[in-house]
Amino acid sequence: MTGADFIAATNAALAAGAPGQVSDEAMRAVLTAVIRLYAAKSERADAEPEPFAADSVTATEAVTLACAVIRGAGLNLFDVAMWYGRPAAGL
Repeated sequence: MTGADFIAATNAALAAGAPGQVSDEAMRAVLTAVIRLYAAKSERADAEPEPFAADSVTATEAVTLACAVIRGAGLNLFDVAMWYGRPAAGL
């Protein structure tokens, strides 16, 4: 499955109200690749790249993923606060 195929399948599944149509395995593979790419770009860029277009995700969607990533990485909010307080790239 290409990136475009995954995006199309995801959009179709969400439009149909059936997110289960996209396998957890495919979602994990894409999410892992995206997280690793974003982190690498953030470390090397003059400024942090925008993670998504304005108004393309809701605050609830963003926080839902952020919490899952925090738990998945074995972090706690103290750990996150230390990282959040560091200067963004390019500042």
